[in-house]
Amino acid sequence: MAVERHPTEWTPGDDHHGAFNTEVMSGISSPQTTKAHSKRRKKLSADEAVDGVLSGNRTILARAITLVESRNEQDQKTAREVLRRCLPHAGKAKRVGITGTPGAGKSTFIEYLGLQLCNANQRVAVLAVDPTSSRSGGSVLGDKTRMEELTRHENAFIRPSPSGGTLGGVAAKSREAMLLCEAAGYAVILIETVGVGQSEIAVRSMVDFFLLLQIAGGGDELQGIKKGVIEMADAIAVNKADGDNLRKAKMACVEYKRVLHYLSPFTPDWTPTALTCSAQTGEGVEEIWQMVSDFCAILEKNGALDQIRSQQNRQWLHSLLKEAVLQKFFSQPSVCQNLPVIEQQVERGELPVVEAVEKVLSL
Repeated sequence: MAVERHPTEWTPGDDHHGAFNTEVMSGISSPQTTKAHSKRRKKLSADEAVDGVLSGNRTILARAITLVESRNEQDQKTAREVLRRCLPHAGKAKRVGITGTPGAGKSTFIEYLGLQLCNANQRVAVLAVDPTSSRSGGSVLGDKTRMEELTRHENAFIRPSPSGGTLGGVAAKSREAMLLCEAAGYAVILIETVGVGQSEIAVRSMVDFFLLLQIAGGGDELQGIKKGVIEMADAIAVNKADGDNLRKAKMACVEYKRVLHYLSPFTPDWTPTALTCSAQTGEGVEEIWQMVSDFCAILEKNGALDQIRSQQNRQWLHSLLKEAVLQKFFSQPSVCQNLPVIEQQVERGELPVVEAVEKVLSL
């Protein structure tokens, strides 16, 4: 059963070890603990948050993201000011989305890649989104333990956040968190999503490069993934290409290359390809990152990167507008009062659904 835990109880500390707060060393905290914790800690002002983020303070960055994720009206007001002031300092990082079927080794791959980049003196932020239970609303934020070595690196910032059931397995405030990380000076933003599915493609609308991580050995390699996700990938990496699985991985890679050949590239001036890698041994990971760097260089040179990000901002605007309109609609007193009655009429078969929709909209 999923365990409810506030997503921001863990904050990388000033000790540069990305340590967890002592009250959540077990990885679990109760709502009472969260409440007590919030009482002890004074809320950040906009000035404190902006100054801390721009100075690269990881603790303040984590708290600023907490501010952005908060549903408290005053927190939201402060968060908007923080984002507005940080926005001019964002936009310089490489944004890479990494998705794949469960068990594809996403966290292991990200940790190996992240460590290589951090050791090369690059600052890396990982926004790892964990699934939220549709029944309990809780989530088990496992990436803090799966990326244990990367968590301790002084050049890394790992932020596990519950998806909250949002489309694409991307946390509702992932875009804002990404902008804050960029303003804090992180040159690489890696976004790990929950998994792969027909609707789990929202990450594509917020990153530059979209990497699909797969594994071999499942028979028909195309059965484990939807065509729509392949069409959006800038590259497919067949992971766990080592030991007895190496031959299967190479065969799967050939199969994916053949499929990509017949699909239209999602990104202009870029031809997607498939590669093999092993996050355990590191084989092929460097080549994948070189491909990402080449991709970004090509798009920057022809001006496509700025155009893509402008389109993404427009999509973000429409996404937030839809969310705001729905919230405003369902908060109307007339809707709150009459919708339960209409729902009951639909459930009993007394009112056709199409007519019920018109009736609710008329409210």
